[in-house]
Amino acid sequence: MQHAVGSPLPQPHQPGQGPHAGWAPAAHHPGPPPGAPQGTVPVPPAPQVPPAPDTTGHVPLPPGGPVGVPAESPAPATVPDPTTTTLAVLLIGPAGAGKTSVAKYWADHRRVPTAHISLDDVREWVRSGFADPQSGWNDNSEAQYRLARRTCGFAARNFLANGISCILDDAVFPDRPVVGLGGWKRHVGPGLLPVVLLPGLDIVLERNAERTGNRRLTDEEVARIHGRMAGWYGSGLPIIDNSQLDVPGTARVLDEVLARAIASPPSW
Repeated sequence: MQHAVGSPLPQPHQPGQGPHAGWAPAAHHPGPPPGAPQGTVPVPPAPQVPPAPDTTGHVPLPPGGPVGVPAESPAPATVPDPTTTTLAVLLIGPAGAGKTSVAKYWADHRRVPTAHISLDDVREWVRSGFADPQSGWNDNSEAQYRLARRTCGFAARNFLANGISCILDDAVFPDRPVVGLGGWKRHVGPGLLPVVLLPGLDIVLERNAERTGNRRLTDEEVARIHGRMAGWYGSGLPIIDNSQLDVPGTARVLDEVLARAIASPPSW
């Protein structure tokens, strides 16, 4: 086809020009699913709504790790208040010293979350086949003791990692490595603060007489354990003689001892 000279040549179509300027294809809407009645309008899926803030679900917990010793002792003016500081305390003492009663009271009356972990309680989780040390210390009773101590340490590390203080109690002997401080230091960490509760022999005999079940010992056994506990004198660990103190009074003294221990952690 020829065009006259001077006649405009056909121009290629430009967007927005021509008879259909401004026209755009309609958005694609999927048709009804196969088998649906004629005239059915497909319903779009509901938008995803984030859960409400108070909805329960998986809560990640920090992993527990050994409790470390402070890098340096704080100045006296900046010593943390032991009643509000996250602590790991090991209360040591013979049978009848009042460890469990004091530990429970201390944990109950703190202003921060605090857990009480008793080694005797954990040992007695074993029902059938419980190896009672009173029946004789042997490989089986030692294995169950070690297992209970490791379980207590694992629990304490996890509580502490999540901001919950712990007080543990155990009859730790100064001259017996198997039932000694080394295992607690290994399982909880060097930041554990040990405190010895050591009333007079007459007091522990009186308290032991009020016990029942396998927690009650013979007078001879109580006297023997109490005598061995005297080895803690001169060890450098803080010792509380609670012979003339009730449980609340002993807990108050424990706070005073812990304040000093935080300022100058005992070497053990």
